[in-house]
Amino acid sequence: MKALVLGLGLQGNAVIHDLSRSGLVDDIIGADMDTASAEAFLKRGSYPKVRLQRLNVAENPNLADFIKQSNAAITICMLPTFLAHPVAEACIAAGVPFVNTSYSHWVADLDERARERGITILPEMGFDPGMDLILGKLAVADFDEVHGMNSYGLGVPEISAADNALKYKITWTLEGVLNAYRRPARLLRNGQPVEIPGNEIFREENIHMIHVPGVGDMEAYANGDAIEFIDRFDLGPKLRDMGRYAARWTGHSAYWRVMAEMGFLEDEPLKFLVRHLTPRLQYQEDERDVAALRIEAWGLKQGSRKKITYEVVDYRDLSTGLFAMNRTVGFTASIAAQFILSGEVNRPGVLSPIADVPGSRVLEELQHRDIQVVKREEGLAS
Repeated sequence: MKALVLGLGLQGNAVIHDLSRSGLVDDIIGADMDTASAEAFLKRGSYPKVRLQRLNVAENPNLADFIKQSNAAITICMLPTFLAHPVAEACIAAGVPFVNTSYSHWVADLDERARERGITILPEMGFDPGMDLILGKLAVADFDEVHGMNSYGLGVPEISAADNALKYKITWTLEGVLNAYRRPARLLRNGQPVEIPGNEIFREENIHMIHVPGVGDMEAYANGDAIEFIDRFDLGPKLRDMGRYAARWTGHSAYWRVMAEMGFLEDEPLKFLVRHLTPRLQYQEDERDVAALRIEAWGLKQGSRKKITYEVVDYRDLSTGLFAMNRTVGFTASIAAQFILSGEVNRPGVLSPIADVPGSRVLEELQHRDIQVVKREEGLAS
């Protein structure tokens, strides 16, 4: 079968790498307006299944025709988020299933049309969102009653490579990172919703510390809207706490707290920061990043108070050059595409990793790719 990958940045290269090793896929078309990154990546290894093509998706009025004429059995969209809707729309028109890594609300309005056409649209199949939602589903499934749930995601240089004032380097777009740094957050604490304005997420009262085994001590800050996931996970009326957090090396929050308070995350200064910092926050060829997820859920299980934690830690593969963030995002998207090709995921409409993707199978496939998921269970005091 043939796969079409739209978007050939760092994450798109990881999708191509993984699809190339699939027995389900014998032909891969990689398309982007600039193929230089993919050309350089392909030279590092053996990728006989891959053909590259220049395509400006944003300016192509005949995208559905292009997808249809490609004869692809699946389209994986790794383009910027704002292009998710037009690409998904074109896939429905062309009769080709669609996978991407962006939040589902970008394509939610296409559900009825996709069901009418019998086409699978599967968003949120990356790292965060994606792997976090799958692990969250597995964690809460063990409980009779859920009292709390926290999700942590981090993507940072390993400590030996954290050699600048920010202790941070880029494995996706800096613009995306900085936009997330000004996004408002919502949490549930002691049964009450808490709203944190975007320019306050790095304040000291909104930061707490976590320890990631094998990585180190990190500071965590609120990351987006956690409350919307209460219904998505069907957590029930006994839930008291719900949080979604990102984590960085200590000192990162203090720096960006000052920058936010001085207005440097507003539109025009942000554009300057992206231009100025991007070349200064690049990895060397021998430096690794670390990507990690932690999902914690607690509540009642068989009459006892328990806490279940799922944790993933991955590092850059220096042999391929793929960062941990590329692997955890791109491989997850590729796994989703292969589930659709194999028929393991086959329901039409806009689907969800929480409800429609077999979580235990995802863990098996991640393990085959040397991405290990650890589960821990502990008792809590009554």
